[in-house]
Amino acid sequence: MRVGTHVLAGVFVLVAILVPDRLDRFTLQGFFRLPVEALFLAILLLVLPARARRVAAVAAGSLIGLSTVLKCLDMGFYQTLARPFDLVFDWVLLTDAADWVKDSFGHAGEVLAVIGAIVLLIAVLVLSALTMVRLSNMMARHRAVAVRTTLVLGVVWITCFTMGVQFAGVPVATNGYSQFLANRVQYVREGLGDADVFRKQLAVDAYAKTPSGQLLTGLRGKDVLFTFIESYGRVAIDNPAMAPEIDKTLTEGNARLKSAGFAAQSGWLRSPVTGAGSWLAHSTFLSGLWIKNQQRYRTLTTGDHATLTKYFQKTGAWRTVGIVPGVRKAWPEGKYFGLDHIYDSTHLGYQGPYFSWTPVPDQFSLEAFQKLEHGKKNRDPIMAEIILASSHNPWSPIAHIIDWKDLGNGKIFYKIKKEGTNPTEVWKSAQRVRTEYRKAIQYSLDSLTQWMQRYGDDNTVLVFLGDHQPVPTVTGGTANKDVPVTIVARDPKILQRVSGWGWTDGLKPADNAPEWAMDQFRNRFLKAFGPQS
Repeated sequence: MRVGTHVLAGVFVLVAILVPDRLDRFTLQGFFRLPVEALFLAILLLVLPARARRVAAVAAGSLIGLSTVLKCLDMGFYQTLARPFDLVFDWVLLTDAADWVKDSFGHAGEVLAVIGAIVLLIAVLVLSALTMVRLSNMMARHRAVAVRTTLVLGVVWITCFTMGVQFAGVPVATNGYSQFLANRVQYVREGLGDADVFRKQLAVDAYAKTPSGQLLTGLRGKDVLFTFIESYGRVAIDNPAMAPEIDKTLTEGNARLKSAGFAAQSGWLRSPVTGAGSWLAHSTFLSGLWIKNQQRYRTLTTGDHATLTKYFQKTGAWRTVGIVPGVRKAWPEGKYFGLDHIYDSTHLGYQGPYFSWTPVPDQFSLEAFQKLEHGKKNRDPIMAEIILASSHNPWSPIAHIIDWKDLGNGKIFYKIKKEGTNPTEVWKSAQRVRTEYRKAIQYSLDSLTQWMQRYGDDNTVLVFLGDHQPVPTVTGGTANKDVPVTIVARDPKILQRVSGWGWTDGLKPADNAPEWAMDQFRNRFLKAFGPQS
């Protein structure tokens, strides 16, 4: 019994050291390797006196336990955000994850998930520490055998490492755990130094001293709508499993707009995030700065660096409003972004059901904007930031287009929701997730193009874009962060202003259309629609 326990303890430590931090790197042969870190740990425990050995065993066990937890977090972040967990900036996102679980699986699911995570964390740390203490005691009792075994394995590791010996294509000798820890330390160092880097970037604004009378002169008298479509990424257009249906939607939308006298041009923007973190993408697009983490976002929104929306406000020529159905609590950042009035999920007149995370279906949000602002008579020009949230993860259930006259107060969506899919069933299959994602994007695009056809006029200018690519379950793990961006207008002078951008005619950007980092858009837009020389 004792021998079996010792064996299990050794296996536990080896697995904890060898386990990768990404699910797509899990292979059976990956666990049949010899980690140099285990050998160094054995040497350390053999040379230390009894008391120091116990302390070292507990410390090493705790480190292995914590790194195992960190690897698990990395797995989750790679699956949702296509990047590892950031030890400096990402703690706030854990509360967002809990909110997502609650919206997707209810309050009970959230409670169970949080309790399960806490219990698992404690269990891993305690088990790791106890395991290392047990192994260190065993090595002390059988010191001679432990020394010989360590020496033999050390020679084996050196030989395999020098000669590049592999098992099923995987190197037998590895120092991957040390590299993992070193990378994490480097990430933390870079994170801690990022604040100083960003402060220097924050101080630079090419338009900060531009008189208000010289700002956005090419758009005076126009209603300008900046519309973000949640998770509308390049994968929707490029992926063969989704491209035909999305292409059909874009073609029909383009024809719909043309019939109403509108023209469009499209390109690509590279988002700072993937899978989630929409607010980071929105603030990158509007501020002209690369907002890649929560610290940068907080620094930005507590400062005075002007956003694109704030420059509209500065001119005094527009009433600036926000349609933000995803906001369900206080949003003080709205003042920073230069919005005169904000309509959140509780101020759009919607009395229908949530669709998982999404509080208000896109079609209703756009109709509410029409009733509350755009459709008013004798009003000033409007600049609106509009967030379309129906294509937010988990894409189940989703709404579908109905007659605009039937929207009412939104209660009709109760029936539509009952007809929708169940997220717990959808997420059992990556193929079904992609299908529902594609339908959600189609719904958002149809809602927007139908609204433009129905309510747009000669003075309507629409800029719409995706905020980021969807989760890797949909993208297949691609590192590409491109999102489509489109400008729509009836007045030909508007598109003439951006003719030098090289964008593609229509709603679908060509594969070789220009790709800009998302933070470049603000200044290009201000230049294009400023005074012409």
